[in-house]
Amino acid sequence: MKVAIVILNWNGRNMLAKYLPTVLEFSREDAEVIVADNASTDDSLEWLRNNYPNLRTIALDRNYGFAEGYNRALSQIESKYYVLLNSDVLVTHHWLTPLIEEMDVHADIAACQPKLLSMADNDAFEYAGASGGFIDKYGYPFCRGRLFETLEDDNGQYDNRQQVLWATGACLMIRSADYWAAGGLDGRFFAHNEEIDLCWRLHLMGRKIFCFPESHVFHLGGGTLPKSNPQKTFLNFRNNLTMLWKNLPKSELRSVMRIRFFLDYLAAFGTLILNRNTGDFLAIFRARRAFKKWRTTFRDPSCETTSQADSNDGRKPYSILWEYYIKGHKKFDDLPS
Repeated sequence: MKVAIVILNWNGRNMLAKYLPTVLEFSREDAEVIVADNASTDDSLEWLRNNYPNLRTIALDRNYGFAEGYNRALSQIESKYYVLLNSDVLVTHHWLTPLIEEMDVHADIAACQPKLLSMADNDAFEYAGASGGFIDKYGYPFCRGRLFETLEDDNGQYDNRQQVLWATGACLMIRSADYWAAGGLDGRFFAHNEEIDLCWRLHLMGRKIFCFPESHVFHLGGGTLPKSNPQKTFLNFRNNLTMLWKNLPKSELRSVMRIRFFLDYLAAFGTLILNRNTGDFLAIFRARRAFKKWRTTFRDPSCETTSQADSNDGRKPYSILWEYYIKGHKKFDDLPS
């Protein structure tokens, strides 16, 4: 098949029952839908066998997380394009066609995403990817349509096709050749920030990432770990720091990591003092310790790893924290161009 739509499932039988029928109904004849199961302990595989006996499934021997789970599943699939699709995504009519057509025409595009809207509020962008993602000077991710917890209503303001730094892992189309050329998702991350890391590596290889909002889907979000879960906070902080350590140009590595040291502990004490959130406070400390322990296995800071000039590593040249909290810029269009 030309396109493999791969849904990575872990104890998500209810999500599959709700959203898989639409994926099957609205996908094209040149696309195969495959469910890869991360050793679920619910009845996901039995339910699939009973209800969709002809659907291809890949049963992994344990829960490898999002990153390594996809690596192991995709290594068993031959296709020109992969679509990594969360089990809690509601697709729409002809959602695949704009993505495929653009990728077919533009060989320099490695990956893309549709516009991601909220299942809870169909007129608003969804947190996980909105209309395409970027990172600021210090590695904080944000999107067209979402800055931190501020979600914009979708009034067509980001309906233009846009080159971005990263595309959401909730619905990511990527060339299989580019996926493996970049080394796939970093399985050590387990979950969170892994698609940003992959897209950043692709950018450093000279490849392009786009959002094509002619296609749109709806995302529920928080299906595995809710936003308030300390483990999610731990993974986000540890993996984000690791992503920076891996991909920053040598000239900025130490200065950026030094500032992040200060900002991370500021965030930790902010959650404790302002929100009385002991779980997230401790999670940030654990994340810093975990990063320090394993960082040398990812990169020797004496070596240059990026392939492009330092000025073109893909980050925005400003601090999103400063723009959002100090200048009061709550919308993407308010940010410096």
